[in-house]
Amino acid sequence: MTAVLLSEMCVSQLVKEFVELGIAQGQAWRIMDVEEFNRLYDLIEAIIEELKGRDGDMRRPLIPLYTHPVIRVRLTAARRTLALEPEKARRVVQDIADSKYSESPDAGMCLFQLDRGAFIPT
Repeated sequence: MTAVLLSEMCVSQLVKEFVELGIAQGQAWRIMDVEEFNRLYDLIEAIIEELKGRDGDMRRPLIPLYTHPVIRVRLTAARRTLALEPEKARRVVQDIADSKYSESPDAGMCLFQLDRGAFIPT
């Protein structure tokens, strides 16, 4: 996937790719494959930047993913839309932080960084 390909994709294709990458990233998280997790993170970040850079900031189609069955997809969607839906997104992150899922510490760190001002959603 390259920037050229991303720019040619419609929003629904970008969201679909976001979900597929999020699922793969969740699998990498569970088996502690840091290299793969980081590679997927960069691809997800490229999608976010593409959506964010489109007229009107096209990240809103990620909001329905707050209820996605894959926790990593849910967490990533909430984290990347905190600037758009601060209360709803934070609730999703808080629910994950309060859970017993393997992503719980990651969600907790997100909240910690938010609360101390080290992470400012854009």
